[in-house]
Amino acid sequence: MNSNSHTETQSKNLKSIFYSQKIAPYIFVSPFIITFAGFYLYPLIATMIMSFQEVLPGQTSFIGLSNYEKLFNSTFYTALENTLEYTFWTLIILIPIPMLLAIALNSKFVKFKPMYRAALFVPALTSTIVAGVIFRLMFAESDSAIANQFISFFGFSSIDWRGGEHTLMFLMVTLAAWRWMGVNLLYFLAGLQNVPKEMYEAAEIDGASMVDKFIHVTLPYLKPVTIYVVSITIFAGFRMFEEAYVFWQVNAPLDINLTLVGLIYREGFQYNNLGYGSAIGMVLLIVVFIISMINLKVMGAFKKD
Repeated sequence: MNSNSHTETQSKNLKSIFYSQKIAPYIFVSPFIITFAGFYLYPLIATMIMSFQEVLPGQTSFIGLSNYEKLFNSTFYTALENTLEYTFWTLIILIPIPMLLAIALNSKFVKFKPMYRAALFVPALTSTIVAGVIFRLMFAESDSAIANQFISFFGFSSIDWRGGEHTLMFLMVTLAAWRWMGVNLLYFLAGLQNVPKEMYEAAEIDGASMVDKFIHVTLPYLKPVTIYVVSITIFAGFRMFEEAYVFWQVNAPLDINLTLVGLIYREGFQYNNLGYGSAIGMVLLIVVFIISMINLKVMGAFKKD
């Protein structure tokens, strides 16, 4: 009897814990907290500490701000410039074009909408490496490459697409646009479902044109989605590595493909300079944070409606 009563008491205690309004919420969120601490918070703190260290095989020593002082060099500036340029062009392409395509697909005059959505979304399921290999074949420097055959039809000579600074940037941005166009399109399509049809009908009664309806009805309702898409596009631009790696690996002529993440990979894993690579990572984190805050401020994300 004593053992049974003891077991029943334990069971009641467990139930009281799980059904407690004070304790139960912490139990349910604990998987997220553990995951965040193990996979995000700890690596961040470790990287921050490592950025002040010189890490050698079997030896670690604190060197203060020496790693940050070494950042002011032409290689870092080249990586920063390439990253900013890549992010700028992806924003120019991956925001307005998917938005306009979503508005077109949301129109009642367009048929076979599911087919178009699927066709535009399928590239996102393709590996960057696989897509990059195909792009390398299409834009090879030989005269037999598809891209060079196309421009030769109009009388232009063949181009070494991977060998030029601007042509390589064109390839990297094109590859990113091809892969992520459909994803952003779906985001905007989802946002368009929240636009009341009555607003369009009222605008038509007032004699508003298509441009007026787009500016005064569609854009305001798409604002939350637009802020989100712009934010993730900025993050994707600054974390870009695969698109550059697939065309030239890391050591391209004159570092024309070098990005901040590529520089972290080069210094941290190729040159085994983990302290310096960590310093670059912390600077990248600060730059992304500042640009994200500016973006949210400019787009009015902090304003109360």
